[in-house]
Amino acid sequence: MEKDANASEIRKTTVASLKDAVTGGRRRIADALVEAPLAARAAHRAYCYLTDCVVSTTFQMATTVLHPNPNPTEGERLTLLAVGGYGRGEMAPYSDVDLLFLMPWKITPWAESVIESMLYIFWDLHMKVGHSSRSVKDCIRLGRDDFTIRTALLEHRYLVGDESLAARLDKRLKKDLFHRTEAQFIEAKLAERDERHRKQGGQRYMVEPNVKEGKGGLRDLQTLFWIGKYIHGVDNASDLIGLGLLNREEYEQFAAAENFLMAVRCHLHLAADRAMDQLTFDMQVEIAERMRYVDKAGRRAVEHFMHDFFRHA
Repeated sequence: MEKDANASEIRKTTVASLKDAVTGGRRRIADALVEAPLAARAAHRAYCYLTDCVVSTTFQMATTVLHPNPNPTEGERLTLLAVGGYGRGEMAPYSDVDLLFLMPWKITPWAESVIESMLYIFWDLHMKVGHSSRSVKDCIRLGRDDFTIRTALLEHRYLVGDESLAARLDKRLKKDLFHRTEAQFIEAKLAERDERHRKQGGQRYMVEPNVKEGKGGLRDLQTLFWIGKYIHGVDNASDLIGLGLLNREEYEQFAAAENFLMAVRCHLHLAADRAMDQLTFDMQVEIAERMRYVDKAGRRAVEHFMHDFFRHA
């Protein structure tokens, strides 16, 4: 009973400290976007770094204070990876935090306790966390059957924990999942793109476009990069130039479009104070103002903004 009370107090203190850090960090990032409305990449990196700090601190607290295990067995090794958009380091203000708890084999009671304590802290911080707990073997098996899981694994990033286990996953993914399946992956991603476009209206020039899922939106740019990464193992879109997938001019258009759309999405989240990707009529006016568009040449600021939006999309 006393042990449970102590653990509860430790969690409460941890949450209070992290909440202060997160609140201050998010305020500084938002202020920086006000000063430089198009500095989307810097904002994404800052949100990602802030989240990394929270996740890593929580992991250390759970594994060394709440559930200390100074001499773990081979089966109790645990690694924490970022996957999906968080894995590639692209985070808008209210992006999901997708985590993979990786272990050698089946989950152990100690690992279950660590994960449960971490999730309680994340929930108390009002973080929108998506998590999975898998062995290396599970990752390969599930990735074969589900291209959403395979894509998330493609962009995994080590955060904290047993580094040798993360390296083992890297090796197995390349050898047993990605190797000689390029055509299959491309076909699946293009089919997924077509279905996404259909759901979003099937055309680029929507009156209330979706910045992320719409035609020409961020997901289309990510799909292009995923294909290049899957085939060539690159880490950055700029690496695709030397491989012949993009020329210099095409890459510059890609980078400009990505930065603009990322900036729009950041401002959308901040204006709505929640995750929001639909550029509704009322938000179009507000985002144009946030991005410092002004009335000129007989046209309203929002018209100039939407012209630029569709030029990039």
